[in-house]
Amino acid sequence: MKCQTSEEKIALAAYGELPDDQLHELELHLAECAGCREYQEQGAALKKLMALNPIAEPSANQLASARIRLSDSLDNLQERNWLSRLILSARFARVAANPIAAAALLVATLGCGGAGGYYLAQRHFNAQIAAAHAAENALEPAQVVNVSSIATNPGSGLVQVHYNRVVPATLEGSVSDPAVQQMLMMASENSPNAGIRNDSVGLLAAECRTGHACNLNQVRNALMMSLRYDRNPAVRMKALDGLEPYIAEDLHVRDVVLESLMNDSDPRVRSQSIQLLMPVQADSSVRQVLTRVSTMDDSAAIRSESRQALNQIGEIQ
Repeated sequence: MKCQTSEEKIALAAYGELPDDQLHELELHLAECAGCREYQEQGAALKKLMALNPIAEPSANQLASARIRLSDSLDNLQERNWLSRLILSARFARVAANPIAAAALLVATLGCGGAGGYYLAQRHFNAQIAAAHAAENALEPAQVVNVSSIATNPGSGLVQVHYNRVVPATLEGSVSDPAVQQMLMMASENSPNAGIRNDSVGLLAAECRTGHACNLNQVRNALMMSLRYDRNPAVRMKALDGLEPYIAEDLHVRDVVLESLMNDSDPRVRSQSIQLLMPVQADSSVRQVLTRVSTMDDSAAIRSESRQALNQIGEIQ
């Protein structure tokens, strides 16, 4: 038996994955090969180190992120790298579905038994556990990496949300469907694509204006987050549209709109904020902010619009 073959069999044997007939052949080789016996001792030491450091249960987001990072790392490996050859070999493909066997194969590859080998083995073992966990919970929205596109069908009233785990998937339903809402909220917060954020916020805002979705605090909060933090002014304006029906009854919404009036970088967003605040102009906080903006805003048009709003308040009083 060649030592290279023996090293793989040593690791598999350590985890009970080696067939009995091959185990006997391995024992005969170990009796004659001092180098492989030393390798077996190093593998046993690494196994003990791994046992002393139990793997913490990862969150759903960590599982999805780990799979993406692992996939990217494999794509970036050089063609002749030893780890690339190992992972992309037929042998790895056969044992990848078994986390214990995969860990055993890593032990064989990292036979130095040192701390560096231990941490690298643990990292790949974590990735195997993450992959198994993600497969078991494939329908959990929390494990979705991102939303890739959103399509509406006016005739049916249904929405198609295309989202990515490791492979693309699609969810279809009405905007009032909690699962669809979950995806739309995720897209509004996490998508790097401004068009997708614009679509998701627009759909949520339309539901809010009809009085459907925004009765749920989490949907209203998603719109407030978009108004505060989204980099695209068109998305922020759509968030304002969705929040308009709630500015009188919800102080949190009112405060976010006031914050937008004072701090937003786009004059159009600040102008729309002024219009939304008119129904609650009797609020002292609203008057104070309008007064400040009417004298200090960088935009002459916004200063003028704020003064007009203050004049309307005086006429009403």
